[in-house]
Amino acid sequence: MLRRIALLVWIMLICGAAPGAAGDNAVKIGLTVSHSGPYREPSSMIHTAFKIWEQETNARGGLLNRPVRLVVYDDQSKPELVRQLYRQLIEKDGVELVFSPYSTPLTLAASEVTEAHKYVMLACGASGEAIWSRGYTYIFGIYAPARRYFIGFLDLIARHGLSSVAIVAENTSFNLSCAQGVREWAPRFGLQVTLDRTYQKGEEFPGIIQEIGEQRPDSVILCSYPDDGYLFLKELAKASYRPKTLCLAITPSYPDFGRRVGDMAEGIFGSSQWEPVSRMPFPGSREFIEKFQAATGQLPQYHAASAYAAGELLAKAVCAVGSLDQKKVRDFIHSLDTVTIIGRFKVDQTGLQIGHTPLLIQWQQGKKEIVYPATMQSAPPRIDFSGKTPGP
Repeated sequence: MLRRIALLVWIMLICGAAPGAAGDNAVKIGLTVSHSGPYREPSSMIHTAFKIWEQETNARGGLLNRPVRLVVYDDQSKPELVRQLYRQLIEKDGVELVFSPYSTPLTLAASEVTEAHKYVMLACGASGEAIWSRGYTYIFGIYAPARRYFIGFLDLIARHGLSSVAIVAENTSFNLSCAQGVREWAPRFGLQVTLDRTYQKGEEFPGIIQEIGEQRPDSVILCSYPDDGYLFLKELAKASYRPKTLCLAITPSYPDFGRRVGDMAEGIFGSSQWEPVSRMPFPGSREFIEKFQAATGQLPQYHAASAYAAGELLAKAVCAVGSLDQKKVRDFIHSLDTVTIIGRFKVDQTGLQIGHTPLLIQWQQGKKEIVYPATMQSAPPRIDFSGKTPGP
C-alpha cells in the first residue's frame, strides 16, 4: 500500500499538480472526427468527451508540466482522408500524441500511418479484429472485440428456449467481425443460423426482410452502423412479421433511440460497452456522466465514455514513464491491468482487448435497461415481441 501511495504521489508531481503550472509549450494531441458521413453521431460524442478530458487535464496542470491542446480535423467518415490527415498531424503539425478516429474502417486507415511513425494509438471507437491481425505493436483496443458483441444475447435467448437466429451484416470490417462471432458462438448455445446475409447498402433491406419473413427465425441480429439500424427498423415496421427477439449492434445504445423509432423500440436488444447509469461500479463513471450532461445537456453513450477512458489511460502512461517517448508509453500500456470508467482494461500480446466485458441492453417501457450479465442487470429481460405490434 505504501509503495502504491508513493507511486501516485510521484505521478502527480511529475505530471504537474497545479493549474497554470505549465507554460505555452503545449503537448499537441492529434485526432480526426467525423462531422459528416455515417459515423458523425458517435464521432460527435467522442469529440465532446475528448474536449472534456482536455479541459480537465489542463485544470490539473497538464502533462509533464505542459498544457495539452487537441489538434482536430474533420475526416468526413472517409478512410483515405483519414490517412492524409494523420500524416499531416504527425509530419506537418508535429503532434506528440494521437487519439483514434471513430469506427473500425477509419481506425484501420489511421493506424497504418501511426504504426509507420511508431505512435501509440488507443482505439477508443473500434473493435474489429482486423485491426489487431496485422502484427502492429503500437495500437491497443479499449472495447471488447466485435466477435464477442452478441455472446450475451445468444446466451440469453438460448436460456429462454429459442432455437434459431438470422444474421444480417453490413459488408464492413467491424460488422463482418460481429457476424463471424455469431456464427462461431450460436452452435455452442444450441442455436441454428437459418439465414446469413451480407449487404452493401440499406436499399437491400426490403428484400432481406422478406427473406426473414419466409424463414421465420426466432431471432434476428443486425450488424450495422446507426444509420442502417434506423433504416432497417423503418422497413421492418412495414412488414407483417416480426421475430420474437431482435438485437442490433450499436443503434439501441443511443439515449434518444426510443424517441426516434417510437413503438418499434419496445423489446429491442442492443450491445453496449458501458451505460450512463449510477449502478456502473467503475471509478469516475458517475462523475463523467455528470460532466458530460453539464456540457451537452444529454447523457453520454459508451463511445463518449470510451474516449474519455482513452485520455485517462494515455495520461496515466505518460505520467508513469515521465516521458512522451512512444516506445516507453507503449510498453507501459501493454503491461497494464487496470480499471477505467468503462471497466477493466487488459490487452493480449497483439494489443487486442481481453479484459473488458460487453453489456446487453433492452428497451422496455421507453427506457434502456441492462439485462445481461445478471450482476449488472437493472431489469429482467423480456422475450417474445413477435407480431406486427410489439406487446408487453
